[in-house]
Amino acid sequence: MRYIQADFLFTGTGEVEEKSIVHLNEEGKILNIWKKGAEPKDIQIEYYQGAICPGFVNTHCHLELSHMKGLVATGTSLLPFLKSVVTFRDFPDEIINQAIIEGDREMWENGIVAVGDISNKLDTADTKSKSKIKYYTFVEMFDFLQDTMTATTIKNYKKVFDGQSDVGGNKKSFVPHAPYTVTKGLFAYIKSQNDASKTVSIHNQETVEEDMLFKTGKSGFIDFFSGFGFDMSGFKPTGKPSIQYSMENMNPKCKTIQVHNTKSTSEDIQAAHQWSNNIFWASCPNANLYIENSLPNYQLFLDNDATMTLGTDSLTSNWKLNIVSEILTIQKYCSYVPLQTLIKWACHNGAKALGYEDQLGSMTVGKSPGINIINVIKSKDQYILMTDKVTKLC
Repeated sequence: MRYIQADFLFTGTGEVEEKSIVHLNEEGKILNIWKKGAEPKDIQIEYYQGAICPGFVNTHCHLELSHMKGLVATGTSLLPFLKSVVTFRDFPDEIINQAIIEGDREMWENGIVAVGDISNKLDTADTKSKSKIKYYTFVEMFDFLQDTMTATTIKNYKKVFDGQSDVGGNKKSFVPHAPYTVTKGLFAYIKSQNDASKTVSIHNQETVEEDMLFKTGKSGFIDFFSGFGFDMSGFKPTGKPSIQYSMENMNPKCKTIQVHNTKSTSEDIQAAHQWSNNIFWASCPNANLYIENSLPNYQLFLDNDATMTLGTDSLTSNWKLNIVSEILTIQKYCSYVPLQTLIKWACHNGAKALGYEDQLGSMTVGKSPGINIINVIKSKDQYILMTDKVTKLC
């Protein structure tokens, strides 16, 4: 038995308690939580400075790209970034596999207990089957808006899906990459493969060029695709934001994680909420700064009562795989978002998005959410995260 106490306890659902004591069994299951002074006498309490919080949920990662750390320049904007990813992606298997193992270990040591992970290949399958982390693998499909590529894409990605782990708490689903890379035919196939119990993920409105493509047809994406030999002469703009094309072709009954949303407007958020009550908005702030030197307008999401989650993206577009580092960045540039709210995004909301809320995401009796200590102080009525260091207790 363990009895854990810190200056603060973040429940993971938006509340903060001061100096509460958490009673755990040896497997990390929460047996009791006592307010200070209500705990039994004669117990040995482990006391930590800072705050207790549940294990973190990383709702957007590309573990298979871990070998590309530091290879792609920062601040280039999305289209040059994507071109670099294609250029640098192929490495010897032993380098790719070792980087995946190290990325998985890094996330676990940084207190991450569940990950929504994008997979285009089978490189991560072995590590996921052995990991202490729960993985929801999103087998990400794209045919570059080329109807002639749809059938081959389906055939190739079915092999990736079949080979990915769904044992030991792991899950998987087919997902579209982004509005600008998926035909209606491929969207239809993905929709047919996922029942309403599934979570799906899609990159959304990460650059102004994306909305320009769908609104006017005049976009850097035309030259980008043409540079790879794809014929865009048949593309017809919809006159609407790109998220509208996604929603027209996806299942509103599935849990849907919209990823990045750097350029999303209040109207976009409201339209998505009207389309489905299962929408989650994943923010990867360090990746947004790495690629586009910009962040989403978080106030729009707060004003529209959006269910936010946090992700790290890949080491291609980030310096580390650490959700606390993402929280620290938002706190630095958008300090109007309270820390307890950010912890909720990182814990409860993420667990709910991936369907793990019955086990993870909150300091709740009966759950085994993982227990982390983070470096938090209180100044007046505000909680301030001081560093991205995580002490993982279980």
